[in-house]
Amino acid sequence: MQFKQLLYIIIIAFIITMVLGPLIIPHLKKLKVGQMIREDGPKSHKSKRGTPTMGGIIIIASIFATSLTAGIIDNDLIIALVATLAFGLIGFIDDFIKIVLKRSLGLRAYQKMALQLIVASVLAIYQANSSIIGTRIIIPFIQGSIEIGNIVIPQYFDLGVFFVPFTVLVVVAIVNAVNLTDGLDGLATGVTLIVAAFFTLIAFNWGYTSLAIFAGALTGSCLGFLRYNSHPAQIFMGDTGSLALGGAIAAVAVLMNITLIIPIVGGIFFAETISVIIQVISYKTTGKRVFKMSPLHHHYELSGWAETKIVVVFWIITVVLCLLGVIALS
Repeated sequence: MQFKQLLYIIIIAFIITMVLGPLIIPHLKKLKVGQMIREDGPKSHKSKRGTPTMGGIIIIASIFATSLTAGIIDNDLIIALVATLAFGLIGFIDDFIKIVLKRSLGLRAYQKMALQLIVASVLAIYQANSSIIGTRIIIPFIQGSIEIGNIVIPQYFDLGVFFVPFTVLVVVAIVNAVNLTDGLDGLATGVTLIVAAFFTLIAFNWGYTSLAIFAGALTGSCLGFLRYNSHPAQIFMGDTGSLALGGAIAAVAVLMNITLIIPIVGGIFFAETISVIIQVISYKTTGKRVFKMSPLHHHYELSGWAETKIVVVFWIITVVLCLLGVIALS
């Protein structure tokens, strides 16, 4: 595949998403699948109440349409698509229960986690048994191997029997991290767009043609969706979209054995998650909150930052982290 063809794939995915937006958004409005807003959230979010959600179906449809018509279909592509769809379906069920059936809690936490663990386990087991490097993962920033005293750190580290549980942990972590990040107009979409572009380039350069197509389709779909999701958002992706995007990113990383690069290029996702963990632990142990509100983006909102400023700053940080990721895998 030539790089020009990959650009065509990104453009096609972008166009499909742009076309689907005006077709689907009015229907979601008619169905009254409006976003519910946290009562303890920033006052500026009150105006978002009723904005159509579950827009992730647009992204998923675009990814599938683009990937399956690109002319190259192999096991890696199928697994990536299945993982994206499966996580998206979990999110869809959760959204449906909360918004359509009007049950505020949606899927119970243990139900959502159980479903995520099943999908993540299938992905991990598949990779452990099909990868040409088996249960080894690539260590970022290491070429060949390096020695620290008497310790030799290889570029490829074999996790052995720990590969599956480690991979499951990473997959579930990134899926939920993207979900937590989806709290401001265009934030999760833009960060995922940048991370997807990173994986597109890496997959292309490493010869993972089908995964380059998939990641390219993800990039173009996010770019198109940003047209409707940027401030002021006409539609939100919902759990349908955030879980699907997290699953898509995780699938590409797992299938290329570069799961350890995710905390680097997806640093924003993990910062959001860590802020929630710190907040919960601090409040339960000391009765005090470290942040004005979690996840992290809400802390900055309550500190007086404009929503658009937070989003753009987080995008810029992600660009820098992805450049660091390129160096880490060079």
